[in-house]
Parts: sequence; C-alpha cells; structure tokens
Amino acid sequence: MSTPTLSIVIVNYNTRQLLDDCLASIVAAEAPAGGLEVIVVDNASSDGSQALVREKYPAVQLIASEVNRGFSAANNLGMAVANGRTILFLNSDTRLEPDALAKPLAYLDQQPKVGALTVRLIYPTGERDPDNHRGFPTPWNAICHFSGLSKLFPNDPRFNGYFQSYKNMQETHPVDVIAGSYMLMPMALCRELGGWDETYFFYGEDIDFCYRIHEAGYQIIYYPHVEVLHYKGASSGLRKESAKIAKPPKETRVRVAKESVRAMKIFYSKFYRQQYPWLVTAVVLAGIQIRGWFRILKHQLT
Repeated sequence: MSTPTLSIVIVNYNTRQLLDDCLASIVAAEAPAGGLEVIVVDNASSDGSQALVREKYPAVQLIASEVNRGFSAANNLGMAVANGRTILFLNSDTRLEPDALAKPLAYLDQQPKVGALTVRLIYPTGERDPDNHRGFPTPWNAICHFSGLSKLFPNDPRFNGYFQSYKNMQETHPVDVIAGSYMLMPMALCRELGGWDETYFFYGEDIDFCYRIHEAGYQIIYYPHVEVLHYKGASSGLRKESAKIAKPPKETRVRVAKESVRAMKIFYSKFYRQQYPWLVTAVVLAGIQIRGWFRILKHQLT
C-alpha cells in the first residue's frame, strides 16, 4: 500500500448533517498529488453519525469510540492510524472549497521551517473567525482583551496582542496561535511532539499544541488565500455562530463550559506559572474562575 500525501482526521460528536456536508466537500475538493485518506473519529455520537459514515462514505476509515474521549484524545486516535506524510486536523463543522487541500499543502511543502498552517476560516455570514488568528494568552494580552483595551486600540500591537487583527489579513504571515478547526502540519513533527495533550478534554488544546510547535523552533502560518466555511461550536453548543443549527443538551453545554475553564487553568499552570510572580498568577487564576462561573451559570439557566 502506497503512503498517501495527506491524512485528514475529523473528530465528530453528534454533528451528523454537518459531518455529511464536510465529507462531501472533501470528496469534491481537488486531491493532492499522491492522494489522501480520511479518518473520522466518532466520540460516541447518538445521532446516527457512525451509520452515515459506514453507509455513505465506505472509503472513510471510521474509529467508533464507545465513550466521549474529548477532542485531544480523539485526534490522537486518528493520528495513530494515519499514514500520510502530512496531517490535517479538521472540524466536522467545516466545509471546504475545491482548492482548500491542494493549495495549502503545496505551500507547506515548500516551507521546511513551517510547523503548522491554517487558512482563512469564515462564518456563514462571511465574517472571519478571529479565533483562528491569535497571539498567546499572556496575562497582558488577556487583560487587554477582556477589559476592552484591544477594541479601543485595534491597530496597536501593544494592546491587541490577543487577536492581532492589526496584521494584514490578505497576506500570508506568521501567527502565534491557530485553531484546531483546520490545522495542517507535517506528520513527522506531529509525532515528534507527541500529538495533542490529552489533559485537555475540550478547549485550550490547540493553544497548547501551538505553543509546543513554537518551542520546537517552527513557525505557524496564516495562509488566507483559501477560505473554509466554519459553523463553529456545533458540538459544544457554546457559540452563537452555530446556535441555529446545533443545540446540544444542557448537560453537554454545561460540561463543555466547565472544561473551558479548566483548560485555561491547565495552560497557564503548564506554561506561565513559573514566568510570573505569584501575585500575577493569583489574579489571573481568580479572573479565570470568576469568568468561568458566569459562563457555567449562563448555560445552567438556558
């Protein structure tokens, strides 16, 4: 069996129709020279997602988990069986344009110092997904973002380090953090870094991965010459962008809200605790917890 150029790993949780649309867009897209393989890791969906893959997409490799392992662990399951030279981690709530595989892959192949690449993710409204173009959530960046300073000074790098929207979004350029919604990277580097940190269940794992890619000496690139539709938050139910098409039960939404708070604490403790004085750490962790209480309460009441 020849080694495919590209392995696509899609984690799915109760997004049957969106998964169908995503897989159909992959089938219709221009395949890279050397071919591709598609792996769907289903986190114990109850909406018929697994049957859909088996019946409609027999060429897709399905890993059917009996429990919801979370995003990181499921991605690692897919990575473990992937054979491609390059791997694309892709959300089930995305839809590809015809050039969304071959064109970014051709760029990545010419850039040995690039450890990961993403494209321009857009919402159905046409608005750019800001979470796919970010700086690291340092205490200063987080303060500027949550206090509103970044909105007051959107073109000043000193105050808008969180989303870095002062950069030219029409040109290819390095960025600190991209989302796991579309993350293309060399398979060798992915395995060298040990894949995704399974300490995270949902949220934060892509920031962690990006931090480790930078630590390994590689760039992360924002490549805006390809657009991919992103409904966003379909599995979690926490995002207004997908509220009309996905409404997970309250139990799921509350759990994900709690996990998002835990993820922020994990990331800060793992990478920043030793870099900042104890007082800064205390303030940051308190802020995370307070913001988390409001987020959890919101979903408990809806």
